This record gives sequence, structure tokens and C-alpha cells, in this order.
Amino acid sequence: MISEMNAVKSVVDQYHKLQQEYDDAEMMVELADEEGDDALAAEMAETIRGISGRVDEFELQLLLNQPYDKLNAILELHPGAGGTESQDWGQMLLRMYTRWAEKRGFKVEVLDYLPGDEAGIKSVTLLIKGHNVYGYLKAEKGVHRLVRISPFDSSGRRHTSFVSCDVMPEISDDVEVEIRTEDLKIDTYRASGAGGQHINTTDSAVRITHIPTGVVVTCQNERSQIKNREQAMKMLRSKLYERKIQEQQAELDEIRGEQSDIAWGSQIRSYVFHPYSMVKDHRTSVETGNVGAVMDGDLDGFIDGYLRSQIKTEAE
Repeated sequence: MISEMNAVKSVVDQYHKLQQEYDDAEMMVELADEEGDDALAAEMAETIRGISGRVDEFELQLLLNQPYDKLNAILELHPGAGGTESQDWGQMLLRMYTRWAEKRGFKVEVLDYLPGDEAGIKSVTLLIKGHNVYGYLKAEKGVHRLVRISPFDSSGRRHTSFVSCDVMPEISDDVEVEIRTEDLKIDTYRASGAGGQHINTTDSAVRITHIPTGVVVTCQNERSQIKNREQAMKMLRSKLYERKIQEQQAELDEIRGEQSDIAWGSQIRSYVFHPYSMVKDHRTSVETGNVGAVMDGDLDGFIDGYLRSQIKTEAE
């Protein structure tokens, strides 16, 4: 309840701040017109552009009103076929999402990390904490495609790599998801990721398999097996809840005779490093030639474009 009140207070505070900025800018524009001050007019034009951008972002926050948009997000990256190439691409995406979260002031926890054989990752699971994190990151669910000259190919050939990104809300313990003890297979093993000096000396890592559905979750970020098990159960609850929602949506789509435009396994975005520089979202046609900025976490244009397109679709 307190967190919800803080979130509402934050929205109200942002509104009042934007209203004050608008009022101040309006007064300064009138002053610039009266005095015919070109320098002041140019300064105010820049100020107004800044306010306009903040208004757009504030508007998007208000539109994130689905039941789980405000929650933390669990983000998983899984490289596709291609060995080292795809695993290195997975590492690049891990850095991209980490930088995006840091720039927004969100907290990132690595729940599970499986390093690649030569470079990159075989898989990684992140818990990203903050207000509306899931609402933003649900735009990233799908397959991300990379085209580049391979740094691992001595012949300098162009390679295409794929990594799937799965995003789900972190479901709290008070959400009803039936999980029977007899349906669980729990394995423990030694953690493989980096950590404290004792992290790899005990069987602290936990893998839980939900036998009826085949859903598997792993957690190894804590030294304590008990804490890893608790976090793994939260992840399992989130996955099973999301699965339930997807099944309900599939039934509705079948009744309506419609198919979802975006499905798990679909290619949502291409990142082209060669023979030209471009990142393009295939769902919205939002694109940019500044590949470096995108890989450094500048994803807001793509996220904004996708969310607004979904809101427009729902309105129709």
C-alpha cells in the first residue's frame, strides 16, 4: 500500500512540476515577444522542446495502466543456434539492458548466469526492480537479430545471430498460483557464476522443474541455498502465472478468429552493424542509424513506439 501511495505521489509531483515549467516558459515567451529578444527566443525554443519531451514521457507513464505494468520484471536472454556468435550477442544484449536500467535508476540483480564456452553467455536471468519496469520491458519480448562481421571469424565473413528475450512480471506471493509440492523436482548444484569466494564450494544453486508443464527455473546468485530456493519459487510462480494468462489469451483469440501479431519466437528487431548501421523494429518501423547509442542502452524510442502502437490497437 505504501509503495502504491508513493507511486501516485510521484505522478502527482511530476504533473505539478511540468505545470510549473509550462507556466514559466509561457511567461518567458511573452517576455521575449515583447522585447524582441532573439537570443531569449532561441533559448526558450530549446526549453520548450525539452518540456515537450518530458510531457511525452509523462503521458506514456500514465498509459501504462495494465494490471502488472507497475511491477518489477524478470528478463531472460537465451542465445539461439550459432555457438560463440550467438553467445557473444547475448552478452551484448545483457550489457544493453543493464545500461538501459541504470540510466533510468532501476536496480538490476543477476539471478542466474551461465557463461559461454569461449565468450558471451549461454543464458542469463535478470531481476530489474523499479516502478513500471515490466510495463516498459514487455516491449522487448521476442527474438533480437544481429548482422555483423564476426570478430570470431578469421576470414572476416558476415554472420547473423539470434537471441530470444523473455520478459515477465515478478508476481508477488499474494497472487494465487497453485503449485503442489509433489509436482516439483528440485535439484541443487554448485553455482557457476562469479560471486563471493565461497559461492562455488557448496551446492547453493537451485533448479526447480514443474513436472506438469515442464517449466524450469534456476537461481544461483545467493550463497544460501534457502534464499536461492525462495527466489526460484518466485520465478516459477511468475512463469506459471504468465503461462496461464497466455493460455487464456489464446482461447480468446481462437474465439475471435484472430492471431496475435507478436508471438514468442518471432523476430521483433534487427541490429545491423554491416554493411550499414541501423537498428529497426519490425513491429513499428521505428529505426535509427545510431547503433552505438542503442547498444549503450538508448531503447526509449523503440519502447515508446511499441507501447503507443499497442495502445492505439487496443483503442481500435
